[in-house]
Amino acid sequence: MKKIKLIGSLLLVLLLTACAGGATYESTGEYLDDSVLTTKVKTSILGDSRLKLLQISVETFKGVVQLSGFVDSEGAATRAVELARTVKGVKSVNNSLIVK
Repeated sequence: MKKIKLIGSLLLVLLLTACAGGATYESTGEYLDDSVLTTKVKTSILGDSRLKLLQISVETFKGVVQLSGFVDSEGAATRAVELARTVKGVKSVNNSLIVK
């Protein structure tokens, strides 16, 4: 009986460790949180009449949003960054947008 409890405890520890995040990878919870942030930022950008037709890609890792793609002016790039920063939960925004 003690062996079964020990094996069960070890298995539980291994499962919990497998779900933990690290410096270069996300835990399951972080991944879900980042997916929600990405969706909220995309929705915010698509909801802005000045930006919705532009080719802006949004990716999120541990609360840091990466904007990339093409915009038609520096003002559009600035607006996209502003919109991303206003989303609750966004820690910072990296702007890799290219003005074409």
